Amino acid sequence: MPPEHRLKVLQILLVEDSKSDAVLIAETLCESKFLNKLSIVRDGAEATDYLYKRGKYVDVTRPDLILLDLNLPKKNGRELLAEIKADENLKTIPVVILTTSSAEADILKSYQLHVNCYLVKPVDLEQFVEVVRSIEHFWLALVELPPHQDI
Repeated sequence: MPPEHRLKVLQILLVEDSKSDAVLIAETLCESKFLNKLSIVRDGAEATDYLYKRGKYVDVTRPDLILLDLNLPKKNGRELLAEIKADENLKTIPVVILTTSSAEADILKSYQLHVNCYLVKPVDLEQFVEVVRSIEHFWLALVELPPHQDI
C-alpha cells in the first residue's frame, strides 16, 4: 500500500435508510485499519443536499466513495446514481451499490447508469460484515481513487 494511503482519511458517504444496516456498516468500518470518516444520510434527497453542500451540509467534505442503497425514500438510488454520474463535478466519485435487490433489471440499470460496483446485501450477519470488509479492503487498500477535490 502506498504510504499516502496510510495517512489519508478517506471520506465515505453511506446513503442508507435502514438504521440497522447503517449501524452495522459503521461499526465494521470503525474497526478498520484504514483511516476513514463515514457520513450517513437516510434518503436520496438528503444525499443530494450533501453532495451539493446545501442546507446543513454546507461545510462537508466531498466523499471519496459512496455506498448507495437502491430502495430509498424521497429519491431512490437509481435516480441519485443517474444524477451523480451526469454531473461533471461528481461523476468521478466511485459509487458502490449495496442493496437487497438481486433483480436482473436493477443490476443492468445500475451498470447502464455507470455504477462502479453492485453488491447484494447478504441476509446472514457474518456474511454482511464480510461484504463490508471486502468493500473496505478493495476500495480503501487496493484501488487508486481519483485525486481528492472539493466541490
